[in-house]
Amino acid sequence: MKIPESPPSIENLMAALDPTAEAFRRVVLNGQPLDVKGRYLHWDDMRSRTPPEGLTRNEWWLGTFLARNSLLRELPSRASDGQPFRFCNVELVQELAHRIDQQASGSIISDGLETNLRSSERYVVSSLIEEAITSSQLEGASTTRRVAKEMLSSGRNPRDRSERMIVNNYVALQFVKENSTERLTPELVLELHRILTDGTLENPDAVGRLQALDDERVSVFWHDGTVVHKPPEARELPSRLARLCNFANGVEQKGFIHPVVKAIIIHYVMAYDHPFEDGNGRTARALFYWSMLRDGYWLTEYISISNILAKAPAQYVKSYLYCETDSNDLTYFIIYQLGVIIRAIDSLNAYVARKNAEVKEIENLIHRSAQLNHRQLGVIQGVMRDPSLNVTIAALARRNRVTEETARHDLLELVKLGLLVRSKAGHKHVFRANTDLSSRLKTLGTS
Repeated sequence: MKIPESPPSIENLMAALDPTAEAFRRVVLNGQPLDVKGRYLHWDDMRSRTPPEGLTRNEWWLGTFLARNSLLRELPSRASDGQPFRFCNVELVQELAHRIDQQASGSIISDGLETNLRSSERYVVSSLIEEAITSSQLEGASTTRRVAKEMLSSGRNPRDRSERMIVNNYVALQFVKENSTERLTPELVLELHRILTDGTLENPDAVGRLQALDDERVSVFWHDGTVVHKPPEARELPSRLARLCNFANGVEQKGFIHPVVKAIIIHYVMAYDHPFEDGNGRTARALFYWSMLRDGYWLTEYISISNILAKAPAQYVKSYLYCETDSNDLTYFIIYQLGVIIRAIDSLNAYVARKNAEVKEIENLIHRSAQLNHRQLGVIQGVMRDPSLNVTIAALARRNRVTEETARHDLLELVKLGLLVRSKAGHKHVFRANTDLSSRLKTLGTS
């Protein structure tokens, strides 16, 4: 990977600017943090583009820098050089964060999406599985998605390190959800790392602990061997983690920071500090989920950001490098991750829309079938919309105001048709959807 070129010296650019020239006014007074297309360009990108008329590329960058510099906010965490991380709350950040607010928190969800998701545990499980797989694949897990899903769905034990990484990630995401109302502490972060890396490290002693002074400090390498990041020294790690936890808990925070931006900053700083021998990326992404859920963004547990990141891993890495090569300006990473979250939400919306269309198509088919009465149709509609739903004879009888014998007959007929399966739960029978319910219903609807 090619490391992005750092911007030219601002002091040199200022010294070269003629204060009597027209360009001076355009640069110093009229510079904008975004380009005309609304992009937050890095110098490495800007230097290959045509500057606005009447400006050189250096003047264009200088005007951009000056406009951003007036908006930059310092954060409590610092880079290895002792300089604070900063970010620029430009209109693009505000716009993207607002879009996420509209869809990922509260009840501002259209077309019944909120009802469909919250009434069905299958969406949570499916999303946790997807995130566990792709987050692990970003860090080297080689198991195929099909095999990984089969393993997690069946509950079988992992067969190798890659499968163990995925199982650990799945358990860790559940841990994050269960602890999303707790304050973030170094102990919680270490426990999260322990869950993520248990049984996957060559050095078992490195599980659940920060790197120590006598450890060989890790660096971040790209696939071609390029060193893309050298993290802070091990002696700084305890204090850096404590500062990050304070930031996550709202301590030492000056002024308001949008909760989604805050979660992204936590993601970045954890990955930047790289405090563990391995599993740093997975820990950083899991902490992003913790922060989002803690601040009420309930939809987060139904989306997979790693699924989006895995489609363009080089862009993910470059968003880090842009920050490092431009004076610790985290705005590049923030904007990229905001876009990733929005794409993940859009993907979820599309998925739910497809599933709803499939359900409606099948409902239309079975309503034309004379084989099911209205009570049985109600049962099938319920398990189609939530395959994890268990139906009992007593519940069906109460809901339809019929005898338990009638309800039993209804359910046993559905078992006979292959639409439901029956099992024992304690002393009573429960009925749930057959695994190939959709295909059986399509056959029934055409008969």
